[in-house]
Amino acid sequence: MKTGLLTAALLLLLSSFVMASVERIWMTHQSPDNSKIVISWETTNPGDSVVEFGTSPQLGEMVKMEGSRTLHHVEIPIPQKDVVYHYRVKSGDQVSEIHRFKGYPSKVLRIAVFANLRADAKVKLDAIRQDDPHLLLSAGDTAMQYQFATQADKEATKSHSTAIDTQADLFRSTPLMVSLGNLDRKIRPNGLSLEEPGYDIDATGYRKFFALPGREWLWAWDIPDFDLRFISVDMSHTGDFGQPNQACNAFGRDSEQFQWFEQTMNDTRAGFVVTVYGETSSTVRRHAEGGWKRLLEKGTLAISGECYHAERSVVDGMIYTNSSVRGNGTFGHDPQAAFSDKSASYQLLTLDRAAGTLRSELKALDDGRVLDRQVFKKRAR
Repeated sequence: MKTGLLTAALLLLLSSFVMASVERIWMTHQSPDNSKIVISWETTNPGDSVVEFGTSPQLGEMVKMEGSRTLHHVEIPIPQKDVVYHYRVKSGDQVSEIHRFKGYPSKVLRIAVFANLRADAKVKLDAIRQDDPHLLLSAGDTAMQYQFATQADKEATKSHSTAIDTQADLFRSTPLMVSLGNLDRKIRPNGLSLEEPGYDIDATGYRKFFALPGREWLWAWDIPDFDLRFISVDMSHTGDFGQPNQACNAFGRDSEQFQWFEQTMNDTRAGFVVTVYGETSSTVRRHAEGGWKRLLEKGTLAISGECYHAERSVVDGMIYTNSSVRGNGTFGHDPQAAFSDKSASYQLLTLDRAAGTLRSELKALDDGRVLDRQVFKKRAR
């Protein structure tokens, strides 16, 4: 009897040891520019955080964070251009394979923008893979947090983990910058209660899972070699502001968010400025008595991820676009749209350093065909 119990205990211990592993890896940026990158991963068992990396499979460099955790964020330097970086993550005896990602280029930069992934494994991003981007940008609703929350747990990150798993190879080989959508912070399904909030305004789980610049729910981030700045603001379902289903921080003229955006726009010297949010552009333009519109017009391009169609609008010379990996949407069409297509879509931004141009292409998700194309020169500073 004792032998049987001992054997069972040993098998349980061995099973736990074998199952302990690096479960998923993804990359973001937390420093103000692209000269550093954050390697993130989750492990079955808690442990320290180690990244070995280099420009060859022999690696050679290492950054280590002491402590014990299952969610790991380690920032490493990536100063070299036009190279491939190799890396491996470790936590105790949990070790990943060696993976690789492209360092940033010196001549032509490609950025793929998508929205409404919603942790859905059925969504195929093969066309984006074919474009071979250096950076991915999600314009909201990357996850559906409440799907995996227990008792409206604000700390829940399971849906974000699931979103990474849907495109595991892509997210461990291409950095991903994310902008907040309402579903990224939703903690209760619709209809459960009219008394309790449906969203965690602080986006606790989102900010815990992704390592982002600044306040994280608001951020500005630069690629200096291409004279490019991205700005992400917190606008989604703004019509519910002040209600139990309020889905974003305040956005009025006296709000922290508006004042931060105003200061950021006024201080920005980049030649290309792209603002990203999860609300319809026609709605954003109306807020703060047109104050948001006037600030957006200081930039180059405004990108929304709210609606399930591809769209480009031109208002007072400013271009606004929308795309979504979900198509055939029937809501949120901009009354001033100059182009619209029901196809599931994404956006490819291509910056040519020598030409000093930014090309924006709305592309069909099924085959990568170009639906609409615009070319921008650097803005006056």
